[in-house]
Amino acid sequence: MKIHPLADVQSKKIKTGTLIWQYCVIFSGAIIGKNCNICAHVLIEDDVIVGDNVTIKSGVQLWDRTRVHDNVFIGPNVTFTNDLYPRSKKNLKLNGYTILEEGCSIGGNATILPGIVIGKNAMVGAGSVVTKNVPENAIVFGNPARVIRYTS
Repeated sequence: MKIHPLADVQSKKIKTGTLIWQYCVIFSGAIIGKNCNICAHVLIEDDVIVGDNVTIKSGVQLWDRTRVHDNVFIGPNVTFTNDLYPRSKKNLKLNGYTILEEGCSIGGNATILPGIVIGKNAMVGAGSVVTKNVPENAIVFGNPARVIRYTS
C-alpha cells in the first residue's frame, strides 16, 4: 500500500497494493480492497466498501452507503448523489445503497442518483445521468440514461 504524504487517510482497513494519491480524504470507517488506484482529489466517507482492483479517477466522492464491487472503473468527476430531495439544514433522507456490481464501468462526468444498482459488467457512458437501475451487461447513455445495447 502506498499513501501519498498529502493525503488524509484515517482508515486502517486498506489492503495491500492499493495506491492513494495526493489530496484524497478517506474516513476512518471506509474499507478498501487490494490493488486499487485511488487518484487525486477523491473523498471516501465512513460507510463505504470498495472491492479489489478498483480504479477511482480524480474528482470522485463516494458517500455513505456506497458499495463498489471488484474490478470496477469510476471515471473522472463521476458524481454520486446521496439525497433525492436535498434541502439546506434538513436531515438527509437516505435512499438505500448505491451498488456498483463487479466489472462495471462509469464514464467521466456521469451522475448517479442515490440507491441505484449498476449491474455486473454494465457500462455507463460519459456524461450520462443514471436515474434508475442499470441491468447486468447493459450499456447506457444519455439524460436520463437509457439502454442502447448490451455487451456480448
